[in-house]
Order: sequence, then C-alpha cells, then structure tokens
Amino acid sequence: MKQRIKIIRAVKYTGAVILTAGILIFLYGFFISDRSLWTGVGIGTVMGAVFLFLMGVFFVGTEEKLKERYGRLESKTKDSE
Repeated sequence: MKQRIKIIRAVKYTGAVILTAGILIFLYGFFISDRSLWTGVGIGTVMGAVFLFLMGVFFVGTEEKLKERYGRLESKTKDSE
C-alpha cells in the first residue's frame, strides 16, 4: 500500500510541475511572443502532463486490481486443498 501511495505522490508532483511549466510556456507564446511556436509547445507540454498523470493513476489502479484478484485466487486454491 505504501508503494502505491509513493507512486501516486510522485506522479502527482511530477505532473503538477510539468503542467505548470506547460501553462507558463503557453501563456508566454500566446501573449508575449510574436511566434506561435511557443503556443504549440505549451499545449503539447500540458497534454504530456495530463497523459503522464493519467498513466500513473492507471498503473496504480491496475496493480491494485491485480493484487485483489490474485489474492482471491490464492485464497480459493488454499480452500480447495
């Protein structure tokens, strides 16, 4: 359980830092820079941060479900013996 909390915490903070950087890059490209290149980089960075967070949550959820199912299968095999 502690490992899952560590993974969620790491994904949360990493995603927040990347999301903040992406928002700042987007705002710089949209309001300050004359080139639209920075706007696209900012949008891509924000999308990457969201993707990273969702994948981390998905992996933790998948691990939890597998442990739950494996625990049930293990207890059934012990009962049948």
